[in-house]
Amino acid sequence: MVIGLGAAELDRPNILCLVSEDNNPFLGCYGDKLARTPTLDKLAREGVLYERCFTCPVCAPSRFNIISGMSPVTCGPAEHMRAQGHIPPWLRGFPALLREAGYFTSNNAKTDYNSPISIKDAWTDQGKTAHWRHNKDKSKPFFSVFNHEVTHESCLFPVEELAFPFKPLSAEQVRVPPYEPDTPEIRADWARYYNHMLVMDGQIAAKLQDLEKDGLAENTIVFYYGDNGGVLPRSKRFLEQSGVHVPLIVYYPPKWRHLAPAPPGSRIKDPVHFVDFAPTMLSLAGVKIPDYMQGRPLAGQVSSTPAEFVFTTRDRMDSCYDMMRGVVGSRFLYIRNFRPDIPFVQLLEYMFKARGYQSWAREAAAGHLTRETAQFWGTKPAEELYDMETDPDNMHNLVGLPAYQPILQKMREALRQQTVRTVDNGLLPEGSPLEGYDASRVPGAWDVEKVYTLACQASDRDPANLPKFIAALSDSSEPMRWWAAQGCAILGVKAAEAESALTKALNDESGAVAAASAEALARLGKPAPALKTLEQLIQRQDQEGAVMIAGNVLDRLGELARPSLPVMKKVFATEKADKLESGKYAPTHILKHTIDVLEGRVAPLVYPEFK
Repeated sequence: MVIGLGAAELDRPNILCLVSEDNNPFLGCYGDKLARTPTLDKLAREGVLYERCFTCPVCAPSRFNIISGMSPVTCGPAEHMRAQGHIPPWLRGFPALLREAGYFTSNNAKTDYNSPISIKDAWTDQGKTAHWRHNKDKSKPFFSVFNHEVTHESCLFPVEELAFPFKPLSAEQVRVPPYEPDTPEIRADWARYYNHMLVMDGQIAAKLQDLEKDGLAENTIVFYYGDNGGVLPRSKRFLEQSGVHVPLIVYYPPKWRHLAPAPPGSRIKDPVHFVDFAPTMLSLAGVKIPDYMQGRPLAGQVSSTPAEFVFTTRDRMDSCYDMMRGVVGSRFLYIRNFRPDIPFVQLLEYMFKARGYQSWAREAAAGHLTRETAQFWGTKPAEELYDMETDPDNMHNLVGLPAYQPILQKMREALRQQTVRTVDNGLLPEGSPLEGYDASRVPGAWDVEKVYTLACQASDRDPANLPKFIAALSDSSEPMRWWAAQGCAILGVKAAEAESALTKALNDESGAVAAASAEALARLGKPAPALKTLEQLIQRQDQEGAVMIAGNVLDRLGELARPSLPVMKKVFATEKADKLESGKYAPTHILKHTIDVLEGRVAPLVYPEFK
């Protein structure tokens, strides 16, 4: 039964977004020889494939990119997982602009945008049953999104596997990348994931068949993309290619091929990013693109020049802090690790439900890791640079090689400019009064470039910068003091000359600064005053961000934090921090892990170092 209008009867295209969760380009059309994805391979042959599409390495900040057309760092704390960004009152999800232009908008079904963007404003039809078929006014074009969860991270958790209607790929057939230990569990995860990709391909085929049955295929532009990087070890949550490189294929029916950037079957190598999606959808629909959007239209009625670089970000994941920034070109990937002392792998409860991660931890504890498989397990370098063409596994860091200094300097400068341009809120401690789109942009509120410079010096781990940290500990700017204290903590025992300034900073009006100063003092062998301050901070009711930051410090201190165990248990029991509240992690949730480790219920991770 035809329930739509024919191609000639609409003057604007329908737009259909078919999204698969948590996957890299494990597709035949991307050259993966193990992939069995006939539907998507055909879509690529008849459409436009983007070889270099990147996004945030986890879902909620990634969806903020899409819905807003801006980086989540512009509206802190949206850069953190499970946070509510402080958005300006005028910011609306781009589907609301399509609705105003006459589109029926439906979303099936996720809305974790890390912000209070109005769902009712954006979507005509929202939820598990939302569908283009609910469009009662057939003179209206539709914009519809479907999320396919069969490839979600959680598919690796069950002990029992799905009953596949095909011969599944076996563990013996997969390739284990050199950065992972070759364990039975990791092989099983790889095989399971490829099998789920085939199931997902079938689900995409079913949606495209429904489009044909409804007589809408000739008038519908189809987007297929993964919502963030894959879920196998060292992918989701990391800024290497395995965490931020996603598939993107766009099919234009003949009527709308004049809106495409290239002919059918084309492969575009210029880097693109999810921040480009909102302006692209508006351009395809003939809707004016708001000036605040930070991406560029990839197709449609508005043309744009290719970007030389796109940018990726990683901040707090669940309850655990870290801060990384990435710059991606058509060939090279650059990463700045602002807390290189924090190991690549943190014991995130949800992530470690996967048996592959559990086996990696087992191999580390047994001392069985090689130099290659330990490389992405211990502490991080301050900077990483990879050639994605010759080193797709991102194993060979080129930062120290003279031949690559020109591209390194160019990408460093691109990151500095991006940080200033976006007023990167990740440079602020979570909960800071400066956080959020409007607050962080008040003239004179803080010097973003100055803070960025100090943060880079902190991550360099150079004792020569210690006098700068000591001076900045008394700066009037909270983020300057915060990065000065973090710089001392990163230096560890090499920050001994800062002891007096750090002791004074324990009483800083900013709980985040006090917590970072406490960590630095504990690393200097002064745990008693440090723990006293941290115990006070985790009991505060007026600074939730400081509570979480202090909890992270206690967790990183490990055995040094044992004297504070009674206070941590009291706070955790009182706050019931083991439960998620309002879609975000309770500030004291991190204490659960610290308590479990100190009481022997969870083994601490072992981080081997190779010189």
